[in-house]
Amino acid sequence: MHVHVLVLDGVFDAGLALVLDTLDTANALAGAPEQRARVAVVGMRRRVRTHLGFAVPVVARPRPRPDVVIVPALGAKTPDALERALARRDVVEATARLQAASAAGARVTAACTATFVLGDAGLLAGRRATTTWWLAPFFRARFPAVDLDDAQMVVESDNIVTAGSALAHLDLALWLVRRRSPALARTVANHLLYDARPSQAPYVMPDHLAHADPLVARFEDWARRHLAGFTMSAAARAVGAAERTLERRVRAVLGKSPLSFVQDLRVAHAVHRLQTTDASLDAIADEVGYAEATTLRTLLRRRTGRGVRELRRA
Repeated sequence: MHVHVLVLDGVFDAGLALVLDTLDTANALAGAPEQRARVAVVGMRRRVRTHLGFAVPVVARPRPRPDVVIVPALGAKTPDALERALARRDVVEATARLQAASAAGARVTAACTATFVLGDAGLLAGRRATTTWWLAPFFRARFPAVDLDDAQMVVESDNIVTAGSALAHLDLALWLVRRRSPALARTVANHLLYDARPSQAPYVMPDHLAHADPLVARFEDWARRHLAGFTMSAAARAVGAAERTLERRVRAVLGKSPLSFVQDLRVAHAVHRLQTTDASLDAIADEVGYAEATTLRTLLRRRTGRGVRELRRA
């Protein structure tokens, strides 16, 4: 398998390192030659530097054609910084190269902010994808034709694979190794002390996402203070919007209904209380608006993948 790691100027240092180190570890531990990947670090320019200023040795046009292309994240941390990076000439040229690679049959993959590069290349339209959770509102606004599932860590859609936030570069690299050999992927994961993380949901900060839109931010602030007695009609009156308008704006920014977002807030509050107090689950359930602790217990398991005892120990 020929793998091209396409490195753009200002690449996220840890993302690039995680991809290369994981693939190198897999090659070192592979029991058969066919399990090994031939990895080339490819640059859009002859000189490429990481976000922190380290020079990356790259080749411009390696041969043969890749079976897999991996695009590590750009080092941009905010929508404004990312928008500037995506407008750069080398990034625009990279979208054409990715289109050509996909048309030639290569599996094209990206993690974190690099998923935006795939989006600009038109490779995600009409497909499922994930991205870094804190840029999900920006992603939805920029790529409305993409079925974004930002709770997932890795999403495969035909020959395109996307991965979530920063350290999901490791999840993406292991996913690729697993395609060749599940046993080798388990061995590599054990060597790297990696614990499977199928979802980003436990790491999401709902209030951070809400601030992408002033109306949604006002809704989040009010809902957080009224978890126990929350109703849509009261929320709409409090933020000065019709219920239908509030529903539409929340869905556009967060990709979910207001009630689902309130569940996120309830989970975040409950997890915080479990980890910082000795309050009973019944008391916490009452705080967030559930009459039965079993309802909250089920919601916590579904949203975080962990039980109450695990959350208390975290």
